[in-house]
Amino acid sequence: MSANGDQQPVKLSLPLKYQQELFQELREKDELVVIARGLGLLRLVTNLLHSYDAAGNNLILVVGADDRENGWLGEALAEHAAISMAPKARGLSVVNTDVMSVGTREKMYAQGGIFSITSRILVVDLLTSLLNPETITGLVVLHADRIVATSLEAFILRIYRQRNKVGFLKAFSDNPEPFATGFAPLSTMMRNLFLRNVSLWPRFQVVVAQALEGKKKAEVIELEVPMSDSMRDIQNAIMECVEVSIGELKKSNTGLEMEDWNVDSALHKQFDMVIRRQLDPVWHRVSWKTKQIVNDLTVLRGMLHTLLTYDAVSFNRHLDTILAAHSPPPGSTRQNQSPWLFLDAAHTIFDTAKRRVYTGKAQGDNQDVESLRPVLEEQPKWAVLAEVLDEIDRDLYFNPIVRDDSNGTILIMCTDTAQCRQLREYLQNMHVRPEQSTAEDEEVDDEPSAAFMMKRKLINYLKWKKEFAKISAALFAENQKELNGTSTTKSTANNSFRGKAPANKRRRVRGGGNTGSGSSRAANGSILASEDKPLEVATLISEIQPTGAETAQKEDIVADPLDDMEDYYQLYDMQDLVVIHAYDGDMDEHVLEEVKPRYIIMYEPDTSFVRRVEVYRSSHNDRNVRVYFLYYGGSVEEQRYLSSVRREKDAFTKLIKEKSSMSVVMTLDAHGIEDPQEAFLRTINTRIAGGGRLAATAQPPRVVVDVREFRSSLPSLLHGRSMVIVPCMLTVGDYILSPSICVERKSIKDLISSFKDGRLYNQAETMQLHYKSPMLLIEFDQNKSFTLEPFADLSGSLSSMSASNASSDLQSKLVLLTLAFPRLKIIWSSSPYQTAEIFESLKTQQPEPDPIAAVKIGLEGGQRAEDQSFNREPQDMLRIVPGVTGKNIKNLIVEIGSLKEVANATVEELEPAVGKEAGRQIHRFFNKSVLDG
Repeated sequence: MSANGDQQPVKLSLPLKYQQELFQELREKDELVVIARGLGLLRLVTNLLHSYDAAGNNLILVVGADDRENGWLGEALAEHAAISMAPKARGLSVVNTDVMSVGTREKMYAQGGIFSITSRILVVDLLTSLLNPETITGLVVLHADRIVATSLEAFILRIYRQRNKVGFLKAFSDNPEPFATGFAPLSTMMRNLFLRNVSLWPRFQVVVAQALEGKKKAEVIELEVPMSDSMRDIQNAIMECVEVSIGELKKSNTGLEMEDWNVDSALHKQFDMVIRRQLDPVWHRVSWKTKQIVNDLTVLRGMLHTLLTYDAVSFNRHLDTILAAHSPPPGSTRQNQSPWLFLDAAHTIFDTAKRRVYTGKAQGDNQDVESLRPVLEEQPKWAVLAEVLDEIDRDLYFNPIVRDDSNGTILIMCTDTAQCRQLREYLQNMHVRPEQSTAEDEEVDDEPSAAFMMKRKLINYLKWKKEFAKISAALFAENQKELNGTSTTKSTANNSFRGKAPANKRRRVRGGGNTGSGSSRAANGSILASEDKPLEVATLISEIQPTGAETAQKEDIVADPLDDMEDYYQLYDMQDLVVIHAYDGDMDEHVLEEVKPRYIIMYEPDTSFVRRVEVYRSSHNDRNVRVYFLYYGGSVEEQRYLSSVRREKDAFTKLIKEKSSMSVVMTLDAHGIEDPQEAFLRTINTRIAGGGRLAATAQPPRVVVDVREFRSSLPSLLHGRSMVIVPCMLTVGDYILSPSICVERKSIKDLISSFKDGRLYNQAETMQLHYKSPMLLIEFDQNKSFTLEPFADLSGSLSSMSASNASSDLQSKLVLLTLAFPRLKIIWSSSPYQTAEIFESLKTQQPEPDPIAAVKIGLEGGQRAEDQSFNREPQDMLRIVPGVTGKNIKNLIVEIGSLKEVANATVEELEPAVGKEAGRQIHRFFNKSVLDG
């Protein structure tokens, strides 16, 4: 098969010049394509795949596609095949464990076609020669920005390029930022992808700009919506909390790279993840305050988003839940609370948010509720949205547009589904009036208003507040009971505190008065805990109830018995339709093509969707589009949009500079593969024979690996050290290095869980039974500390032990394990890289393992190796059944066959596999409800 398939005249759906140029580039050479978001990446990939699909006799593999992208590619390829009437086109086949067995996959590979395969299946099929790399016409890699040296995708590309020098390789990404972070990131990524060419297509590229800024530009109306004063006060207060939190982080962690730790970077959606990634290696050493601030930054950044998207009532409710989550248990001191709760800005946030919903103070001892006054501030964008819709209606009535291929549909795009529900509710209720008794009410009936919707939300909020108060009171009483019991025990045990009041109690009394007195701050300076505030608010507003008219109106709006559905069942008329849709990446192109909107309202700004509209308008001469672009002026929303545009531009600028000065490693061939002589020298096996000489063998070292281990990066690293990886379904161990060396690999979390359920003891017992040198490999993450301290809280029960006791508990279990199995050796590895080096040294002077013998070890008499190809999930379910042990589970699986048959088996049928007593326990477990009934 040729490197780029047979050239065929194929009908393409690439109307713009830059798309056509990029397509021709991809047909001619292998390269990495980095394109700006929204410029139609999936459309390009679809046309490329179709060009090979129409030629026939090709085997094309798509790597890295998710479920939604598979749906897009499959639908688009089928559509292309129908339009072009290509008889050889087969479309896309998705290969995963849910539908494909080994035999089915082998037949499909032999027949050819286009396959989207999960990485775990593909790497095993390549290593086991179920799929011969030499028969592959080419690979198409999506999300190339996610591929690192240790990823399965990089492993797949290495295997492919080592054994197939002719097939093509195309990689795609629409996320330029990862290619511009770190030292020489582009050249590193190119090395991981085994590519030498890169093609960059930013929005400011000349061909792209000319295609999108020609005569067919969309009409854009930019509407800057001013925030309300209360919204601006809350936003400024939140930003102040963020700024103070970042400042505290910088003071506490002076040894880290903190160039991007600023308020501007905090607007980026990956900011908290970046900070966590930087602190991860020293997470066990950072103070409690630092950990708390990192968590608080996530909360505060979420509040910035909800302020602009939630209505006033929902935002206040959201703040109530945040305050409840951050409130400490009764009697705790200041050190147990989030630092930002002690700032004056925090008081501004909670107080202003409450005043957006209702105002009023309690008067007198009876907490008079008559002083309460609902405010129910509406979101400023609502009124602007209503004005835009009214303008569109007037435009359609007074200035009818000449008939074109667009529909009269109005498409409203917003952030998420919650925002979609909110806008739908507003549009349905903005002209609803519960009671109209005067002529003035009739006159203002057509004025849009959210009063009805907001009052209904307030009623629901009051009901929630009442229930929340009951739960808080119950939790308070329970915690106080436990606290009093603990205090009594401590005072009895320690006589030095007799006759003295607890320090925290004195501090509370010094604060003056009762915590339920209505003040907004506690004695220690923080915002009052939510277990007091809901009780106060629920008491103040308990008399507000919905009127009968409102209840009836709500039922009229929501209820629809659909009795006359058959009379009115029909398709929507696209000329009179309002569609509210959430931004959904590349899927938005489908929405534009199917809806064909004449009016688009961008309720929130989104960089990629702006470009999708540009591409959509430029691709269709016969469709007119008017876009209304709404944003809050001077808001975080505006700054985040501008910041995303600037970041993408800076990333492309850096990529262009690196590309111009990027060097090519001359030890690699045109496909990025190492010279064969270099590869041969790396296979020298330093086995010391009797004469002490080095023997250069043509056979590289071999490692037998359990197929479940391909979730980790270790098999890829071993293969990178020129070891032959043989995937098998192993019963004993994870890695077989030699006939005598068996290694069971455990990450820290897996180690703790396997100690908890006793699985590790069974594994150590079987390894010691069948191998001379059983080994337990404890492998830490590469970017985390090489110590058990940060994982101390994962073992045991923390209710009865401190973190140090938990750490010593884990260590004591390891000691007991080595005492129980004296021949078991423990290997400590700081990362998968070090593990690969350790395995290489362990294999020195050792004979190579036999894969067939390794698979047979642990099997009972009469069992076959292929009988071990069981699904892991049913085995895990069986292990928790009473009577099933690590020793008899294999017999049970082989002799009974399936989990369903085990559940339906009689005691007599179970007895030959597991014994009489175990058979009775298993039968009793599955039939207990029937017997008891």
